[in-house]
Amino acid sequence: MTKKLYYEDAYLTSFHTYVKETGMDDRGTYAVLEETAFYPTGGGQPYDTGTLNGTTVVDVEEIDGEIRHYLAEALPLEDTSVHGVVDEQRRNDHRQQHSGQHIVSAIFHDDYQIPTTSFHLGDDTVTIDLDTPQLSEAVMKEAEAKINKVIRAGYPIDTKWVTVEEADAYPLRKSLSVEGDVRLVIIPEIDYSGCGGTHPSSTAEVAMVKFLGWTKNKGQVRLEFVCGDRVLKQLEDKHQIIQGVKQLISRPEAELVNEVKSLIQTDKSKDKQIAELEEELLFYEASELAAAHRADKIIVNVYKNRSIKALQSLAHAVLKQTSDHRVVFVSEQEDQLQFVIARGESLDGNMNAVAKQVMPLIEGKGGGRPHFVQGGGQNLISGEAFAEKVKEQLLSPAE
Repeated sequence: MTKKLYYEDAYLTSFHTYVKETGMDDRGTYAVLEETAFYPTGGGQPYDTGTLNGTTVVDVEEIDGEIRHYLAEALPLEDTSVHGVVDEQRRNDHRQQHSGQHIVSAIFHDDYQIPTTSFHLGDDTVTIDLDTPQLSEAVMKEAEAKINKVIRAGYPIDTKWVTVEEADAYPLRKSLSVEGDVRLVIIPEIDYSGCGGTHPSSTAEVAMVKFLGWTKNKGQVRLEFVCGDRVLKQLEDKHQIIQGVKQLISRPEAELVNEVKSLIQTDKSKDKQIAELEEELLFYEASELAAAHRADKIIVNVYKNRSIKALQSLAHAVLKQTSDHRVVFVSEQEDQLQFVIARGESLDGNMNAVAKQVMPLIEGKGGGRPHFVQGGGQNLISGEAFAEKVKEQLLSPAE
């Protein structure tokens, strides 16, 4: 068994040891050491990263009772001893987040009778699932204040190995599901939990906790938060966003929300006006087409870069004004043709059958109802040629 130095000293980030074995599995090349300060993935906490003799450690996992250090490349065969360096910033971040989670879960458990059912320490935020259908803003605000009060008080964080029987003497937040010796993380008067993660020596090192919000997840609440240096990063990120918005909107920060709401409302009003004007223009365009082709059986038009939605709207608008015409609208685009084929309600004929005859010309696909179909394909022939082929099908006796 590899000696786990991270349990003896959670602050240790540099060590010398010997290589026990090397190998390769589906995760990649790995080395097993006689002792290690690298924490392997476990208990919701991610693995440490760093280097062994300068080679990057990309993952650390405990598999079949041995701790495997996965490397960016294999260690030279002559490297029987190694100098390990753990990424101190990542280790410190994990200590802060994991200990913060203990305090958050303890406060919700003890003060609100809401137990934690799962924990995930992500790259940017921490989440816990709480066994409750919802959290009120009042509870969120109150709980966050209590948690930060505990952190500022600087309670010691102790760890000790005990038997399961000895652990039963402590007011454990969650019952143990292991046999043999268990490692307890103890924040006196606050939290007593079985845990294999790394923790600082005092709650003061967690610095602070900030809730970011919650979502529903399988009937429970998934609470998202950050601790310690991640709070400062969140503050910096949000500050940069606000500064960017202030460059676009010249208003004090306190007025930005109302100003953005006003701009959105104005934008919606303008969108509504534009939609009304577009509908009016469409009506006039349809009227002109219907009038210009009153003596024709088929109204054919080819457009450049007109969307399929615009073709559909125009076809509907035309057929509202005439019930005894067919329309063929084609849009030529950079690498495709799109089309609409439709008929007035006083006419017979299956437009799907017509489309089926002409779609091979453009290797296209499409469909719709018997009186109105749309589709598209590759730009293999001109829009005019394609429209002419459609017209031929509409006029043929087989229609």
